[in-house]
Amino acid sequence: MNKKIGIRHEDKYLMERRVAIIPEHIKKLIVQNSLEFHVERSPKRIFTHEEFEKAGARLVSELKDVPVVFGVKEMPIDLFETNKTYIFFSHVIKGQPYNMPMLKKMMEKKVNLIDYEKIADEMGRRLIFFGRFAGLAGMINSLWSLGQRYREYGIETPFLKIKQSHTYQSLEEAKKVISDVGFEIAQKGLPEAITPLTIGFTGYGNVSNGAQEIAGLLPVKEITPDELLSLNKQTSLPNNVIYKVVFKEADLSEPISSNEHFDLPTYYQHPEKFKSKFEQYIPHLTVLMNCMYWDDRYPRIVTKDYLEKLYKQGTPRLTVIGDVTCDPDGSIECTHKGTEIEDPVFVYDPASRIPAMGFKGSGLLIMAVDILPSELPRESSMAFSQALYKYIPAIAEADYSKDFSNLDLPAPIKRAMILHNGELTPDFKYIEEYL
Repeated sequence: MNKKIGIRHEDKYLMERRVAIIPEHIKKLIVQNSLEFHVERSPKRIFTHEEFEKAGARLVSELKDVPVVFGVKEMPIDLFETNKTYIFFSHVIKGQPYNMPMLKKMMEKKVNLIDYEKIADEMGRRLIFFGRFAGLAGMINSLWSLGQRYREYGIETPFLKIKQSHTYQSLEEAKKVISDVGFEIAQKGLPEAITPLTIGFTGYGNVSNGAQEIAGLLPVKEITPDELLSLNKQTSLPNNVIYKVVFKEADLSEPISSNEHFDLPTYYQHPEKFKSKFEQYIPHLTVLMNCMYWDDRYPRIVTKDYLEKLYKQGTPRLTVIGDVTCDPDGSIECTHKGTEIEDPVFVYDPASRIPAMGFKGSGLLIMAVDILPSELPRESSMAFSQALYKYIPAIAEADYSKDFSNLDLPAPIKRAMILHNGELTPDFKYIEEYL
């Protein structure tokens, strides 16, 4: 029975500072389950070497003789060793082309792959996730971006007091600043040139709820999508209120056939039968927070063709898109890539269809940081580890030499096993077509 667990150094991104298992939980697992933790040294991890050592972990330079390795993001293709078990966000379940070479190598090495993204209950609800923190950091960054972009237009706003998420010592510090900004807006209002200021949220899950949690620190009033369409027609709107709209599936898409009504089960089962209806809302939004799940079966909600038409009519109200979903060329077509924490935003020019990093230029500002939870690394790691904690002994001690049908793992973990001894498990056989 294996008792050794490895925690690897994250090297995909310069500012990836999260960890899947925190020192507090390592200490408990050592005492309660006699597990042995080998932690790869890291110069940037949010928890220090000393914290891990005090918890009882052993600091190592590599994880050569450790059968079970936990990480956060994708691992280098030359890291995988035969018959080991790896647990991380693999980003292969949509057949992502950029990760197929990694998956092939894992199959060659006959490894076991467990993906956090697929750890779910019987209803398919995810149990272990960073989503809330992606929303929290994404909204903070988007408000910071809004202030910076307005300054490029020569408009001074209270949003200039907000900084990028990772510069704060804690989430509470960031919340305090945004609450102060909200109080100032409530007391003094916003410049007439940018009112009514509206923020739209796509989706209503963990990511969206995190983003809305931050927006809720401002003087917001929630309205419906229909009310948004008539907002600009109203007179004497207060300048000290920010309007918030949450868009659900029926607000985003409609059946291609005019004889059919929107039906949610049909939308999920046959998205090819639907088209986007979201364009009607875009001119009325100041900030769009894209927080929904998307894959290429679903209609895009913001296309390059539409943005080109919109900008030909003049500079629109829409100023910032916080693309927390961050699918390159995805639901927000002009998100050509996920950005890095140290270079987080770009301006997309709809006329030339060329992006330029930074806040300057003609067009629409996009914030699309690919690892947003790492901007709040301590809090996000603590919450993630708390959710993962109870499954760790079973993952470490399982006998992976057994047939998949006889493999003794908690059901949510077994459902998340993409590879067993290098073979795609039954629920993930579909990935073969992408290989």
